[in-house]
Amino acid sequence: MIRPMLEADLPRVLEIERASFALPWSEGMLRDDLARSDRVWRVAESGGRVVAFGGIMVVSSEAHVMDIAVECDHRREGHARELLVGLMADAVARGAARMTLEVRESNAEALALYASCGFDVAGRRIGYYPETGEDALVLWSRPLVTQAGAVAAARAGDDLVLAIETSCDETAASVMRGGREELASVVASQIDFHARFGGVVPEIASRKHTEAVVAVVAEALGKAGVGFGDLHAIAVTQGPGLVGALVVGLAYAKGLALATGLPLVGVNHLEGHIYAARLLDGDLEPPLVALLVSGGHTLLVHVPGWGRYELLGRTLDDAAGEAFDKVAKLLGLGYPGGPVISRLADSGDPAAIAFPRPMLRSGNLDVSLSGLKTAVIQYVEAERAAGRELRVPDIAASFQAAVVDVQVAKTLRAATGHRVKAVVLAGGVAANPALREGLRAALAAEGIALSVPPFGLCTDNASMIAAAAHDHLAAGRVLGLSADAVPNLRLGAEPQISE
Repeated sequence: MIRPMLEADLPRVLEIERASFALPWSEGMLRDDLARSDRVWRVAESGGRVVAFGGIMVVSSEAHVMDIAVECDHRREGHARELLVGLMADAVARGAARMTLEVRESNAEALALYASCGFDVAGRRIGYYPETGEDALVLWSRPLVTQAGAVAAARAGDDLVLAIETSCDETAASVMRGGREELASVVASQIDFHARFGGVVPEIASRKHTEAVVAVVAEALGKAGVGFGDLHAIAVTQGPGLVGALVVGLAYAKGLALATGLPLVGVNHLEGHIYAARLLDGDLEPPLVALLVSGGHTLLVHVPGWGRYELLGRTLDDAAGEAFDKVAKLLGLGYPGGPVISRLADSGDPAAIAFPRPMLRSGNLDVSLSGLKTAVIQYVEAERAAGRELRVPDIAASFQAAVVDVQVAKTLRAATGHRVKAVVLAGGVAANPALREGLRAALAAEGIALSVPPFGLCTDNASMIAAAAHDHLAAGRVLGLSADAVPNLRLGAEPQISE
């Protein structure tokens, strides 16, 4: 709970202050500051005990953060962010348009917090901290009025977000209200441009995003019947993905945020895939386990709460979608490989060829698909060398069965081990009917529900980015305009301040 600081709180506040800073405020300084009309001080309570506090000074149209400190045992619980969100609203109520503060250059944790609240580096104060001679970085927030209004709208479930997705080879935009109501979704695919090369060519992907993104966004806004002035925030995929593709979307989103003054929300592409399941299943709630399977990723993730992620297992080599594409290329089936192998498998015998199930009994939740791919290559080469005609449907069915068996076994182990009641299957490979049905049957036997997005939300889209952005916005988690694209962005990673 966040509430105004009282004089009775000073002894507890001083304990936290002295434990947090080399040169702490004195009791007299805090008492005098608390009494001033141009100051706002708040505390955070947990279990009826003050665990954090913060204060600002408001002068004309500017607010300056005087102090924010959190008791050591209660850090990383969100108290500092909630204090900052509350103080931003207080600053707006007093007429402030921007917020500023100084942070030690070495204070990575504080810099990450402020970066995730929309602050950018505006300058440097040389030797600002006399006890060490260390420099201070001067940070400035994005416009407070629009940010505070966006957070309030998200918490009321009435935020209107434009989301942009350009992590690989689809240029997508979506307009969504309240993280649940899709008003428009537009996807421009590049598959035809990449098919002739048997896979995504990063340079082509970046160029096509540049050509398409303006029109795709305009079409999404038109379909939703809204303009930039109606929006509360701009959301964009920050990573992971192809760096050039990500840069196009992020640069365009930054331009929109700068021009409109709207807050910019960065979303992890993989997180978006998890949230896609929530768009179909409104009752879906953590704790849950998510199996993310796509062309670039194969991950098992424990989700104890929305926005919180624990990596349980991953592929040690090829991702599932990548393995499907490589086998399809070997068989001359074209790109993308997943859909065509799935169709052929329908008329094949999954038990015809005894392909291996790598790491099925490894004792951990990691998977490996490189050995399976090699086994398929060796089988095909041997058949061709013997002059036998390839039974392509049988190869497709047997290969698909090997992939599905391992994914199902590992997911079931993760779900029962963490005692969850729901599993999310997400990512492009989640469209595979055999994987869907194999998981559904195995989980049902244990009383565990399976949530799978509709086919249109399995592949890359911007609605899933908008859905995740809603929760980020409600938490006050936004980006500054100095944010970079992060091609290897981890689930749950906070943005970092960069000069």
